[in-house]
This record gives sequence, C-alpha cells and structure tokens, in this order.
Amino acid sequence: MSLNETPSANRIHIAFFGRRNAGKSSLVNAVTSQHLSIVSEEKGTTTDPVFKSMELLPLGPVLIIDTPGLDDEGALGELRIEKAMQVLEKTDIAILVIDITDKNESDMSIVEKFTKREIPYIIVYNKCDLMEENETESLKTSSNEHTVYVSSATGEGVNELKDKLANLLKDKTLEKKIVADLLKPLDMVVLVVPIDSSAPKGRLILPQQQVIRDILDVGAISVVVKDTELSDTLEKLGKKPKMVITDSQAFREVSRITPKDVYLTSFSILMARWKGFLKTAVKGADALDGITNGDEILISEGCTHHRQCEDIGTVKLPKLIKKYSGADPVFTFTSGGDFPKDLSKFKVILQCGGCMLNEKAVRYRMNCAASQGIPFTNYGTAIAKMNGILERSIEVVSGEIYD
Repeated sequence: MSLNETPSANRIHIAFFGRRNAGKSSLVNAVTSQHLSIVSEEKGTTTDPVFKSMELLPLGPVLIIDTPGLDDEGALGELRIEKAMQVLEKTDIAILVIDITDKNESDMSIVEKFTKREIPYIIVYNKCDLMEENETESLKTSSNEHTVYVSSATGEGVNELKDKLANLLKDKTLEKKIVADLLKPLDMVVLVVPIDSSAPKGRLILPQQQVIRDILDVGAISVVVKDTELSDTLEKLGKKPKMVITDSQAFREVSRITPKDVYLTSFSILMARWKGFLKTAVKGADALDGITNGDEILISEGCTHHRQCEDIGTVKLPKLIKKYSGADPVFTFTSGGDFPKDLSKFKVILQCGGCMLNEKAVRYRMNCAASQGIPFTNYGTAIAKMNGILERSIEVVSGEIYD
C-alpha cells in the first residue's frame, strides 16, 4: 500500500486552530507546499473543517485539517466553532496559529483543551514578516519546545515547524502491529471471510486487507477462506495453523470447527487491540449480562456505508442482544462522526471495530463513556461474549488484558 493509499484512519491527524485571519489556511498551504485551503483577507473564509490526506515529508502519510476561526460570530459562527471543537476528538497533533501582529488573550484559551485531551501541540506565531527583525529575534530567544515563529508569506520558520512536528511524531504508533507481533515467520494463519449479501462486491473490507498485509510483513502465511470452506481447508492443510481469525458474525460456527489448541480471534477484536481499547471492551462486555426491558443501548458505527437488510449494527446485533438477554431493550444508532456528548442514559455502548476512525477518535469515545460511568465495548467482543467464547477469543492476547 503506497503512502497515498494509506487509509485516513491510519494517518496522523494534524489540525490547525486559531482565530479568524490568524493565517491558518496560509500556513496549511505553506506547510504542505500546496494550495489546499482558500486564502482571503475576509474574515471567516474557512466555514467548515477542510480535510486533506497527503504525504508530508519527512513525516509520511498525514491528514491535514484546517478549521474555522475560533472567534466566529453569530448563530452560524457558533455552529462553525462547534465543528472546529469536534475536530479535537480526532486530533493527534494540534497547531495553534496566532497572528503575531494581533495577539489576544483569547488565543491561548484552547491550549487547556489540548492539555486536557493529552494532545501534543505547537503554538505558531505567524506573520513574522510584518514585524521588525529585532522584535522577532527578541521573541525567538524566549521561545520553547511548544513555540515557533513563522511567516506563511515568505516561508520563514516553516521548516523549523516541520522539524518540531517530526519530533512530536517520532514516538507515534503508526508502527503498532495488528497481529504481526503475535506471529513468527512461516506461522500459518487462516482468515475466515464470509461472502454474503452484506459483503462488499469485488473486494475485502479494510480490516481484512490490513490483517493480510500485517501477516505478510512478518513473513507468515495467510490462507483466506469463506466460512463454508473452513472445515475442508483445515483438513487439507496438513498441519494445524497458528491462528484462525474470523469475521465476528461467523464466530459461533468457526469456534465449533477450529481445534481447541488453535488460537481463535476476530478481525474486530484485533482492531480494538490496535486502536487501544480492547481491555476496556472486554470489561465493558460484562454489562450485557444485566440487560433488562427498556434499557437503552447505543450502537455506534464509525463509517457511513449503505445499510443492508441484514446489517450487523442495526439488525444482527440487536437481535443477538435480545436473544442473549431475554429482554427488550431500546437501541440508538449513530454512524460516522456522530457520537452523543451525554451518554448517561445508556446501559452500555457498542462501538464497531473503528477501522474508519483513528485511534484518537476511538479513545475519545471510550474516555467519554468512562468519564460518565458507562460500559464501553465493541462488536466483536460483544459477539464473542454472547456466544460464550470470549475467553477463547482473547486467549492469544490475554497477557495484555489481565496484566
């Protein structure tokens, strides 16, 4: 997969914040060496967050986000500010842009939000070309690791900003493995991929693609089969595989067929591990044991695909939960970037694997639930729980969960 083909969820999300006319859009264009954002002297040119996937050397694949001004006015302006604040939920690195010729006490108010969300940040003082040289040099002497002085117009300081970004990124988790760290070269892994009415035509879904690539990268062997072919495949392999990874919807049947001394897990569980919330998901699944009539359950999908008649989130999971609990709960469904701020009414939250959300966005949702005392789990973990095979499905990573 080339850098330009890297999914947005796997890219470092770098968001630019600041007041109107601080030069956010100009700085985005200067950093990327492209005209990604419209630049104008008129305040409020950027009315909605602008997202652009690209390769930014020396950083690699990133998602650049230009946001509306934080000092926008009026009813519409408040909505634009709200949209800008929502970007914080998925921001890996924040850049606060301040017009050095028009500094204001309100400029720094968002820094507290960066700190609260543990978002690494850089404060960029822009338009240094409009200052006297001795004034700029004096300011630079008092700068620190969080600050840099630039001119979007002349390019001064832009390379220094990129270097600071690179330093912040050096410990980031793009190199985290989905499953490769659990395997050795030439280990055999069987991937079970049901092909039914809900499967996309002519392709595999993103988690399946990513797991296959992860297996190849470590030098292991992947064998991809439909659920209907698993039994015959295991018989014909000649030796037992190290692991079987299945679509969660086929968990029950795959568990029945897979030998007990072969590790079994699902794509969804591996995605939860990769996104950093599997331990929480396993604990949160216990809430399914206490579902009663009228309990409200939030089922949250990270993408906005077309719903099929047997959609996993809106159809299959509710049916399974009702059967497992013997109760009649009430379901709320969200998709894409929608996620309620007030979660207090929910008994439990079921999040998808999060392949279309970056780790920051998924962990934001997890932390929102934790702060309000609401159990948080995911599709694969919940399905394993309700099929009585949760312990088996996490055995391969149990040391990470029960440490």
